[in-house]
Amino acid sequence: MRIALKFITYLIGLVLVVLLAGFLLPSTYSAQRSVTINAPADKVYPLVANVKAWKGWTVWNQRDPNMQLSYAGPESGVGAKWAWKSKTEGNGAMEFTAAEPNKRIAYALQMEGMTPAPGDIKFEPAGNATKVTWSMSGDAGMNPMFRWFGYFMDRLVGPDFEAGLTNLKKLAESM
Repeated sequence: MRIALKFITYLIGLVLVVLLAGFLLPSTYSAQRSVTINAPADKVYPLVANVKAWKGWTVWNQRDPNMQLSYAGPESGVGAKWAWKSKTEGNGAMEFTAAEPNKRIAYALQMEGMTPAPGDIKFEPAGNATKVTWSMSGDAGMNPMFRWFGYFMDRLVGPDFEAGLTNLKKLAESM
């Protein structure tokens, strides 16, 4: 009994330390990755600006081919929206909030149970190629557990951005 009580005391202490440390972490988070694609922006941009085209290059759709997708609004540009339900990738939605043809797509990503996270994908000329930069940022607010999540955001989302950009590169360069 004494060992169990000691274990519970240590466990409660550990939880308190983790929660308190969460308040000391920054509330803002970000993740960013880039790739240079050997194709002009006018070939790459449509693959990002059209929400239905994302299925062909994002890693999330490849990890869960049974993901249920739904679309709303226009197919591309501001107001284009898609939502998904997935047992492995979670449930969420994304809406394009700004679109500058061949330059930038901005979005709001809403994962179930979390506040929306703004992000964008930028296209910059790089000689005969296009540098594509995918970034996302947000604010975890005062929730210490979300702050821990934010602390690890780059390590959690960054590899998915890299894989998606690699797929986008392969797709754009094969056209």
